[in-house]
Amino acid sequence: MRSWTSPAKLRAKGIIGMNRRNIRYIGRYNDRHLYPLVDDKLKTKLLAHEYGITTPALIGTVTTQFGVKHITQMVTGLPGFVIKPAKGSGGKGILVIERVEEDVFIKPSGAHLDREDLERHVSNILSGLYSLGGTPDVAVVEALINFDETFAEYTYEGVPDIRVIVFKGYPVMAMMRLSTAASDGKANLHQGAVGVGVDIASGTALRGVQFDRSRNDHPDTGHELASLRIPGWEMLLTLAASCYEMTGLGYLGTDMVLDREHGPMLLELNARPGLAIQMANGEGLRPRLDLIERQADGADVAARVAFSQRHFARSGELQPVPVPVAEPCPA
Repeated sequence: MRSWTSPAKLRAKGIIGMNRRNIRYIGRYNDRHLYPLVDDKLKTKLLAHEYGITTPALIGTVTTQFGVKHITQMVTGLPGFVIKPAKGSGGKGILVIERVEEDVFIKPSGAHLDREDLERHVSNILSGLYSLGGTPDVAVVEALINFDETFAEYTYEGVPDIRVIVFKGYPVMAMMRLSTAASDGKANLHQGAVGVGVDIASGTALRGVQFDRSRNDHPDTGHELASLRIPGWEMLLTLAASCYEMTGLGYLGTDMVLDREHGPMLLELNARPGLAIQMANGEGLRPRLDLIERQADGADVAARVAFSQRHFARSGELQPVPVPVAEPCPA
């Protein structure tokens, strides 16, 4: 029982639960009529384009079962691509094809798919297998992200992404999600990805978790997490904060990636972001949200980012993994 804690201790650390998140923040600050802007990835992409925010290039969409047969024609000549449901959540239904060799489509794990596999996956998306509420969906085909090589040793067979919680336009907490073999190359904590809390002030790693347990290194690459630092951090925070004006949503999760050619790119937005980010940071959201609620409205993006960096700065608790020292050979 020593691994459990009490609700009183969680409250003392400022941890918020699902009920408080839903009623106090989402219910109060997110108008329901705005949800389609973020629940539909295609609408999010088109809206971001209007606001000059970079997203992965759109190759095309499949909207009908009749169009399923044309998916291979749509991706012909591409070195790689991603197929995802427009209304999916939690990383479900996202298919990443890293490379194509003749008529074989190869995933980051090395698994081989053929034309029928692609068509079946797209058909499942259209039928609503991965969508919120099981409603009919649209398959979105995007260009493959060329993620920044800075993170090559921190991830396994997948693209790491950065989640930032934005409240009333202020970035309040951040983490990087690192794909693993357990997560099948997807940056999803529930499937086994590693979550790394990130200091709002500097973009440096604070704490690592996997399967709700602390860890100091990546389980597959063995690389320590203490040295992780996100380049162009202030630009990324500015991008996250500007999504408040773009959507009108007061409580928002922004998911971004760093492309080595295009820099920070918006992947998707979430009007109901999860709460595991608190575990990755080892700190509750409530004190930060309370502080922001006390601020006057009207601050611009730059002022909001500067405020968050000034008030939410933290030092990390990660320690480098010691390197074994070989014993000297006897003379």
